[in-house]
Amino acid sequence: MDEGLFQDSHVIEGPDAAQASQDEISSEIREIHSAYRKGVEDGLPPETQPRRDFAPYRSSILRHPTKDLHHADPETIELWSPAFGHQDVHALESDLTIAQNGEPLGERIIVKGRVLDGTGRPVRNQLVEIWQANSAGRYIHKRDQHPAPIDPNFTGVGRCLTGEDGSYEFTTIKPGPYPWKNHYNAWRPAHIHFSLFGTDFTQRLVTQMYFPGDPLFALDPIYQTITDARAREALIATYDHNVTAHEWATGYTWDIVLSGSNRTWMEDEDAE
Repeated sequence: MDEGLFQDSHVIEGPDAAQASQDEISSEIREIHSAYRKGVEDGLPPETQPRRDFAPYRSSILRHPTKDLHHADPETIELWSPAFGHQDVHALESDLTIAQNGEPLGERIIVKGRVLDGTGRPVRNQLVEIWQANSAGRYIHKRDQHPAPIDPNFTGVGRCLTGEDGSYEFTTIKPGPYPWKNHYNAWRPAHIHFSLFGTDFTQRLVTQMYFPGDPLFALDPIYQTITDARAREALIATYDHNVTAHEWATGYTWDIVLSGSNRTWMEDEDAE
């Protein structure tokens, strides 16, 4: 789930509460983005990663790092961290639609792509994990109590290892949008969380994949923490009719770039 999903927010009273609250958030986003574009025009470098103290994302002000980070000894961490090998990740774990006793509800989708480094080379044998809300926008989590149904046939979690060409593939259900308490009548665009591990469990990166054409993009302060428009658009998957399976599932492609100027946005990278 997203950080701040159930944070308290300031509620504006009255019949126009939803519009007034969103107008306040949107105005702040426009001001920050406008200042960013002017800075780039004046010679500042583009920003490909999110701002951790992004005021429209209310809880980011409270939880972003304010002190120097302490680097842990990776060898010490590995004494306590979990380990995995090829035999521990089953091929069926990449299909989120078959884990329970029946068919999950919603639009079945296939999501596939490649994990690449900054020069376009494939990143092989990468552990990729995903988690997401169900088709009604509900997570199976005790803190998610908004009135949408839980699907007993959908856990919303899966994993796989990338192939020799850096490829991954998941079969799942398209998640629904859901409310969160950043501001009054705040809704998150439909998305899937991705976690990627490198050669050990001290090398973890987390990001989100979105779906094309979502009307909530402009209203969502988490998506808008990325001030650069090109970097934001890199988080949106592409509908791919060649990936779509006849009478079975619609298909999307989305590549993840781990380094370089075209790198995919990652959450809380400096806190790793």
